[in-house]
Amino acid sequence: METYEFYWLDPKGGYQIMGVLPERRKYSARVTQESIMQWGKTIFGKDFDPKDIFFIQVTMDEKTGRIFRPVPITITLKDV
Repeated sequence: METYEFYWLDPKGGYQIMGVLPERRKYSARVTQESIMQWGKTIFGKDFDPKDIFFIQVTMDEKTGRIFRPVPITITLKDV
């Protein structure tokens, strides 16, 4: 199951997880980065500045509940 972990930038430093929302839309054409962010702002954005919110897409095993996160990549200035 595809899910989205929402985070916010803590002014005191670091990122804090706000929550996880599962993707339940049947039509993948409706799933865009903008629609996901709007959903997160609707659910979590009441107490946070929307500019400080971001998400990452993760996969959750429905049987075990284990979350598989993408491997982080680093892009250096040389690569750009």
